[in-house]
Amino acid sequence: MAEIVQQRIENRIPELEQLERVGLFSKKEVKATALEYKLHRLIITKVDFIAYIQYEINVLELIKKRRSRIGYQFKREEIEYSIISRINSIFRRATTKWKDDVQLWLSHIAFCKKWNTKVQLSKVFSSMLAIHPEKPALWIMAAKSELEDRNLSESARQLFLRALRFHPESKKVYQEYFRMELLHAEKLRKQQKELEQAEMDVYEFSPEIMSGKLAELVYRDATGKIQGEVRLHFGLLISVFIFQHDTTHTDHAECPVPSLQSKYTDDSLTWDFMAKRELEATVGEELQTAKGRASDIARREERCCQVYEEGLKSLNTEAMWACYVSFCLERFKRKTNVQELKEKRQERLLAVLQRAHDSSLLKEDFYKNWLQVLLSSGDSEQTAAVAMAATQRYRQSVDVWCLALQTMVHLGSGATGKLFQDALKHVNPKLSLPLWQLQVEWSMTSQSPEETEALFQRGLLSVVPAVSMEIKEKYLDWSYRAGGYKKARKTFTSNLRDFYERALREFGSTDDGEILKSAFKAAHFK
Repeated sequence: MAEIVQQRIENRIPELEQLERVGLFSKKEVKATALEYKLHRLIITKVDFIAYIQYEINVLELIKKRRSRIGYQFKREEIEYSIISRINSIFRRATTKWKDDVQLWLSHIAFCKKWNTKVQLSKVFSSMLAIHPEKPALWIMAAKSELEDRNLSESARQLFLRALRFHPESKKVYQEYFRMELLHAEKLRKQQKELEQAEMDVYEFSPEIMSGKLAELVYRDATGKIQGEVRLHFGLLISVFIFQHDTTHTDHAECPVPSLQSKYTDDSLTWDFMAKRELEATVGEELQTAKGRASDIARREERCCQVYEEGLKSLNTEAMWACYVSFCLERFKRKTNVQELKEKRQERLLAVLQRAHDSSLLKEDFYKNWLQVLLSSGDSEQTAAVAMAATQRYRQSVDVWCLALQTMVHLGSGATGKLFQDALKHVNPKLSLPLWQLQVEWSMTSQSPEETEALFQRGLLSVVPAVSMEIKEKYLDWSYRAGGYKKARKTFTSNLRDFYERALREFGSTDDGEILKSAFKAAHFK
């Protein structure tokens, strides 16, 4: 072992001599002997490898800073390249020993990208995919790296094709492959246009690729192999949509795709996708004034709503209403300085929420948004009506009852006490703790001491341990704050003594027991 370590240290001598000669390091600054020895022990840990790699990376970063400080930019091949090669070697030794550790592979990839070792990057991806071909995300990452880091479109295409052999029904692989072909076609068109502008006839790119024929083939293959999967169509169409609107060119060809409206009219996502596309419709000249832009946005939003309304005629479901409400809510939350547009969005949102509720197809989560909008508008009467309507629609939902009760408390309604009783009747007792907590807080601030004490007495009789425990603790605390030690001692003696004594016997001298003893002494002996 000592001979191997010594050999590797000696291999570093030229590098260290260069560091000293150019004034970047002194002889005593680089010592890796102990770290190298750790990698040759009988029992090697992953931590040893990581520590060594981190040490070498820190050396690289320090060299970079010192080069910047002294303005010396030469001898990189003898210094940095040597260290980078050694780090890659350590990574290879680590990934050979721990092949299943994907994070270790990804760390090696991140290092190669940061220090621009492109050839080594491809080798790492190749080795990793040979070990982990079952992970589609790794294939996608490798293909993107070939295209973006090395500008090798054919290599990226081959990786996607290999990925599809392992994962023939992976929607994500198809979507990324399709997107890659679109981006590559656009890149070729851009290069061709630049060559034409420079009047250079150097190379003529394939017209089939530039027109998006390969992307079309990927689309047809994906939709042919994965039948009835509307989300796959959306992923592919969104790629086309981004491709069309992010490009700076106007001469590109659209990738022919079948109409979603004719194939998936029974899916709410179809109508949602088609409606939102209306927001991105081209309008000609860019409007200069804020009011003009707001008016244009309002028209686009109306067109979106028309698509949703058309969808509701054939698909009046909870999912369809959820898409419509989500769209209106998202537009309402967008900031605008044009008051007319803001009011229009609020009016539309409230109208859609009311219609969905009237159809008994409004999801539970949207009632909270509805109440928030009404509260901000100051319409107390309508807010109370919606709160009560929510409890009628979802009688057994603890969250809905809590939301309605909080709203009624905020409005100062006189029917709050009765509403608490109705809530406890309809909700499963095992889930009623939040209701009891809310009622206790409301009673302590809004009711007389006699009514609050009566509430605590009812809570003590609860058959649910979590409720009775919570009530006992709050009862003792409230007694002390309401009547001092005397009332707390009376409450403890008459109602809670047995509870705390049983708790002390159960917990003994543990930390919880000490807390209970303190409460016992505070209430009984003071």
